[in-house]
Amino acid sequence: MDKIKNILVTGGSGKIGRNLIPELLKGGYRVRVLEFEPEPPPYDASQVEIVRGALGTPGLAERLIRDMDAVIHLANVKERKDLFVKANIQGTFDLLDACRAAGKQIKQFIQAGSDARAGIYYNPRPYPIDENFPHSAYPGYYAFSKVLEETMCEQYRYQYGLPITVLRFSWVHGEDDILAHATTAEPDFGVPAWRELATTAEHRSYFEAGQNAACCMVHPDGKPCMRHIVALEDVIHGCLQALGNPAAIGHAFAIAGPSAFTYDVLSRYISEKLDIPAVDFVNPEYYDFQHDLSKSRSILGYRPTYDIVKIVDQAIAYRKQGKTRSLCKYPG
Repeated sequence: MDKIKNILVTGGSGKIGRNLIPELLKGGYRVRVLEFEPEPPPYDASQVEIVRGALGTPGLAERLIRDMDAVIHLANVKERKDLFVKANIQGTFDLLDACRAAGKQIKQFIQAGSDARAGIYYNPRPYPIDENFPHSAYPGYYAFSKVLEETMCEQYRYQYGLPITVLRFSWVHGEDDILAHATTAEPDFGVPAWRELATTAEHRSYFEAGQNAACCMVHPDGKPCMRHIVALEDVIHGCLQALGNPAAIGHAFAIAGPSAFTYDVLSRYISEKLDIPAVDFVNPEYYDFQHDLSKSRSILGYRPTYDIVKIVDQAIAYRKQGKTRSLCKYPG
C-alpha cells in the first residue's frame, strides 16, 4: 500500500471524530473534515480543512474525496427516521461510489461499523461473537443502518475491489459515560433505563428521593448480566492500527475492550469508589454477550488496555476535575 498522507474524516464533531482528529494531526496527516454542525469544532480548526455539509447531498462526496488518499467514515445519525436513510444509507453509498469512480486514488476506506449489527443482548449469544457472526441487528434504525452500510461496503469490495476496512465498535465509553450509565443519578446513558426496571418500592425510592446508587443488572435467576463495551482510547488505538495497514484491507474487525464484564463487578466497584449502595435490577429481556478479539489482535495488532475498572477510574477522575460532560446527541 502506498503511504497515506491525506485523509477525509466524516463526523468530526462526534465522540470518536473529535478525539481521533488530533491524533491524525500528530501523525503528520493532512486532514479534511466533513462537519454537519455549525458550531466550532472541538479541535484546532486552523490545522484542518473543514467542509460544511450534509451527507446525501448530491455532488458532496465527489468534492470531499478530491485529492484524498483515504476516508475514515464515522458520520452517522442514530434513531432519526427522518434522516437516517439520507445520511447513513445515501451518504455512505455516495462516498463509496465516488471512491469507485476515482479509480485507484483512494488507498483505504475505513467504515465505522458497530456490534449493533450482530444484535448483541437482544437475542441469545451462547458463544463469543466473532467477525463471521451473521448480520442480525437488534430493533431500531441505527442498527438497521449499520447492517446496510456494511452490506454496501462488502459489495463494493467484491464488485469493484475497493480497499475497505470495517471496524465494528462496541459501545464506546469516554468521559464519565460509565457512571452516567451504571448509576441511578442523571444523566441517563444507554440501555437499560433503570427506571423501567424499578419494580419495588426500594427501587423507586432512589429515583423519587434523588439518591444515587450503583446498578447491578441481573437475570431473573439472580445471575449477573454480562456485556462487552470499549473505551474511547482503545477505539482510537484501533483506528490508528488499521489506518495504512495493508493487512486490514478487505476485512472487518471487532473493536472492544480487553474483556467482557459482569454487572456485579461493575456495581460493586462503583459502590466502593463512590460510597453509594449497590442495588440489583432484574432484566428478564437481556442476554449475555461478549466479543472474540482474536482476529483484531492477530491481524491489526490491536491491544486494548481499558478494562471496566480502568474505565470507571477514569470516569471518576473526569468528574473530580470538574469537566463539563460533552453534549450527547444519542443516549447510547
